[in-house]
Amino acid sequence: MTERRNQDMARLLVRRRGVGMLATAMADSGAPYASMVTYACDHQSQPVFLFSTLSDHTQNIKADKRVSLLVEDATQRRNPQTGPRVSLLGTIKKDTSPDVRARFLARHPDAALYADFGDFAFYRMKVERAHYVGGFARAIWFDAKQILSPASAAKIICDMEHGIVEHMNHDHVDAIRAYAHAFAKRRPGPWQMTGCDTDGIDLRADGRYARVDFHKPVTDSNTCRKMLIEMAHAARA
Repeated sequence: MTERRNQDMARLLVRRRGVGMLATAMADSGAPYASMVTYACDHQSQPVFLFSTLSDHTQNIKADKRVSLLVEDATQRRNPQTGPRVSLLGTIKKDTSPDVRARFLARHPDAALYADFGDFAFYRMKVERAHYVGGFARAIWFDAKQILSPASAAKIICDMEHGIVEHMNHDHVDAIRAYAHAFAKRRPGPWQMTGCDTDGIDLRADGRYARVDFHKPVTDSNTCRKMLIEMAHAARA
């Protein structure tokens, strides 16, 4: 049970943050190079990016696709060593699929201003391993299949996502605002849903972002609908 919990915590941390440190190898020397990047997650929770060809990390990836992405929720703590962080290891390559574009721009809408420039392209990371540190002296390695959402469930929710978002924003605005206030502890505002996956929902209002996790993963339309209804009742209560 503890191992399963750690796997879920690692995945949810990656889904929640949206910014991390990307480590690549310099194309001219092989020296380690780290840069801050923004990312979103595909429906399996693998990071997706929007990179400029002018960036050093993009040039490095052309020469060596192996990367590591550090995601953390520790630096704001009095003792950062007590905070959770996860390092994802894998490879990155260009991805022109519509879901990658949609997921990234839903998470980072300001990027739409330059996403179609000729020197920008979307990329997806294929996660192979992950190193999760849940706090001081709590470290464990996972294979990708242990922390990623199952491909079958991810595909089902991916195909449903647009319909879910449209339906909730059109018919259940009050529920969305209740989610933001009760679960994300956010101030009142014109909150709308911008994304849905097996692990939770993404919300946005006036440039503010909020993530609300499900208490257990959903796998299809029935479990997703039941989860959203259950959460609405709990939030209003």
